[in-house]
Amino acid sequence: MPVRHDPSHIADRRVRVEGRPVDSYPVLPPEAERGSARRVTVVGEEVLSRPCREVTEFGTPELSALIDDMFLTMHVADGAGLAANQVGVDLRLFVYDCPDDQGVRHVGHIINPVLDLPGPGERRLVDDTEGCLSVPGAVMTVPRTDRAVARGFDRDGNTLVIEGTGYFARCLQHETDHLVGHTYLDRLSKRERKDALRQMDDRREDVFARRADKAAALSRRRLGA
Repeated sequence: MPVRHDPSHIADRRVRVEGRPVDSYPVLPPEAERGSARRVTVVGEEVLSRPCREVTEFGTPELSALIDDMFLTMHVADGAGLAANQVGVDLRLFVYDCPDDQGVRHVGHIINPVLDLPGPGERRLVDDTEGCLSVPGAVMTVPRTDRAVARGFDRDGNTLVIEGTGYFARCLQHETDHLVGHTYLDRLSKRERKDALRQMDDRREDVFARRADKAAALSRRRLGA
C-alpha cells in the first residue's frame, strides 16, 4: 500500500511501535537497516491470488530476515504496508509504517493476523484513494471502514493487538486482504478494475525507475557509512 503522507514529516511526532507508544523513531526503521530489498510481485502473479499459509515456527533467523527484508523493500517502494506474498512468500505476515489521520505514525509487523471490524450498526465506511505496491502506479477510490483491530503475533510468538483508525485502519484492511489472496482490485467494479490496470500499464515503468533510484541511493549511503 503506497504512502499517502511522507513519514519523515512525522518521524518526531507521536509514534506507536507494534501498538506501544514511543517518544520517537528513526525515519528508516532498524529492521530496514538490517534488511535487503526484494522484488515486489505484480498483480497477475499466482502467489498474490491464493491464501497464504499460517506461520508455525517463531523466533527463527529465517523469519526475522524476511521481516527485515520486507521493511527495506517497503521503504524502497515508498510503501505504507507490505504483505509477505508481495515479495513472493506465501506466509500470513505483513509489515507497516503508516500514519493515521491524527498524525500518529504506526510501525511494526504482525503475523497470522485476524481482523476485527465494527459491526453493521457501528460501521462507518469512508471512500478514500488507495493504491498497491503490486499494482504500480494505479490509484483508485475504495470504501473501507474507519476502524479496525488486528490480532496476531510478533516474530517471537508474543501476542499483538494493533488498533487502527483512519488511514491506518485502511492499511490494516488492505494488507490483511493480501493474506487471503485478494488485492484492492477485487473490491472494484469491472470498469474500475479496467481503469486501474490501464493506469498501471501507463505508469509502471516510471514507478520501477523511482524504486531503482531509491535503492541505488540507499546502497550508496550504506557504502559510505
